[in-house]
Amino acid sequence: MAISSAFKIAAENIKVLKILPTEDELLELYALYKQATVGDCDIPKPQAFDLKAKYKWESWSRKKGMDRGTAQQDYIHYVDVLLRKYTAPDTD
Repeated sequence: MAISSAFKIAAENIKVLKILPTEDELLELYALYKQATVGDCDIPKPQAFDLKAKYKWESWSRKKGMDRGTAQQDYIHYVDVLLRKYTAPDTD
């Protein structure tokens, strides 16, 4: 499946946040992005002592079975939610 232009734009737009989302929000973004671009998690579960890799793997693995188009749409929506949450309105 081709990556939509809206998905590519969302992936670029999320990089402009001045306030970093929470760890859980970042993990959700990661999981949706990976599911949209790769599909089901195709890497072995990391060792328990590598917590960052373990959390990322678990988040992505929870998306198993979600088709890439749905993952793209969910990612676009989630980026929009985070942009509204973490971007202050202009006061000019």
